Amino acid sequence: MDAKRGRIGSALLAAWRGLVVSFAALAGSCTLFSLALVSMAMIPLGIGLVTTPYILEAVRKHANQRRLLAITWSDVRIPVPYRPFPKDLRSGFTGQVERTTLMLKDPATWRDMRWMLVDMTAGYTVAILAAALLLYPVEGVVLAAGLWRVFTDDRYWYAFVPVDSQATGLMAAALGVVIFAAGVLLSEQLLRTHFVLARSVLAPTQEQELALRIDRLTETRHEAVDTAASELRRIERDLHDGAQARLVAMGMNLGTVEALIEKDPAQAKRLLAMARESSAEALTELRDLVRGIHPPVLAERGLGDAVKALALRLPIACDVDVELGGRAEAPVESAAYFAISEALTNAAKHSGADRIWVDLRHSDGSLRFTVTDDGKGGASVGAGSGLSGIERRLGTFDGIMAVSSPAGGPTMVTMEIPCELS
Repeated sequence: MDAKRGRIGSALLAAWRGLVVSFAALAGSCTLFSLALVSMAMIPLGIGLVTTPYILEAVRKHANQRRLLAITWSDVRIPVPYRPFPKDLRSGFTGQVERTTLMLKDPATWRDMRWMLVDMTAGYTVAILAAALLLYPVEGVVLAAGLWRVFTDDRYWYAFVPVDSQATGLMAAALGVVIFAAGVLLSEQLLRTHFVLARSVLAPTQEQELALRIDRLTETRHEAVDTAASELRRIERDLHDGAQARLVAMGMNLGTVEALIEKDPAQAKRLLAMARESSAEALTELRDLVRGIHPPVLAERGLGDAVKALALRLPIACDVDVELGGRAEAPVESAAYFAISEALTNAAKHSGADRIWVDLRHSDGSLRFTVTDDGKGGASVGAGSGLSGIERRLGTFDGIMAVSSPAGGPTMVTMEIPCELS
């Protein structure tokens, strides 16, 4: 019984999501496709040079939102293949012309256009069917409950059943039950089919994906080198300002103790006590420094227990669900640990949440971890945000991150790193 209720609940959720996606396909894709076509047609007049970058940017946000829904709702990963803009892009009208040229030369732009055309037709049909299979049966039940009396003089067709009496109303209800059962079985698959269809149009070819991956790995390699250099400078600074300074002070105190141990034993004892405190503080700082480089619990007990230890130190209640059948390589575990740590820190500091959930699992050759909070939402990936640092850290391992954080919450940060477990 519980399994049936769970199956029906999942189907109803898929139907609701299909309704949301079908509305986005019909309203969003139709509108943006039309605006993009008009804007591109007006490029020779000069007006399109100003409007096209903004409209194509809106198209990309629309496509990226569908990518986010695909990975979070149906576990369908759709790559983001847009070429980055050069850092020396000029401002003003000249910059607009350059942006227009770059976006029109990007093959991903034309894939977005083809996808919107498919989305408003086949994509809409599949998504609305996922909802209709569970909504249409309601009409059959209402007809059997008495609405058939309205159609005694002029029969009403419910699918292929002509309704004009109580008997035909019951036939409509029976057909509705059959349709509902089909919806319970098929709604989730139909929703997934919608996203698979989107992936077939939006995803780049193997050659394009390989070129994008080479560019991305080149960029992330430079970022990794810069990050490593910055981390070394931080370690050097922490050692110089913390443990090293305390050890130097302890050495000076011990030198003074040697001079005073016979002349002033009481003062020597006080200096020895200070030296002992300095050594304890230096040891604590060294342990904290080592924990910041590679936490001992991560090395000894693995990623799952290390994340649970992180959760215990948070000022907010945090639930951790771990499903791992082994351990990833040490660099991958370290990257995942610090990415989760940063996401938890952001949630604790900025979200205003009462509870946080962490889900950590491995499937389909990827380590996936999700951090969700019930806070105020509004989180975004931008310059200077902690999420940008997480994205750079994951990019070193060809990982990805998706953020869903509408105003009012909740916030869900989904991260994924390709790897195998030992």
